Amino acid sequence: MSQGRVWMPGLEASPRPSLRLVLVVLLIIAALASAVAVTTTSHLTREQYARLQQLEREQNQLQTEWGQLLLEESTWSSPARIERLASDRLEMHLPDIERVEVIEP
Repeated sequence: MSQGRVWMPGLEASPRPSLRLVLVVLLIIAALASAVAVTTTSHLTREQYARLQQLEREQNQLQTEWGQLLLEESTWSSPARIERLASDRLEMHLPDIERVEVIEP
């Protein structure tokens, strides 16, 4: 103490930071990292939920279209329609009973 320095208890000059200060800084960094992770996860969850809703709407539209196509197919392939087209457009008709031949295997 001969060089003009005043000694005060608890204020020792140390070149290394104290362990308590290091722990506080590490805890602050961990809390900030956790906050950023929670924010990022929440954002990604909202984006994925919006995408899920969009895909569900698209699925409903495709399901409706599929039902309409099945109805249309049953209409176009009905036996009565096919028979009518065969007779009208292709001039096909059932053969007379005399013209029918049975082939035995």
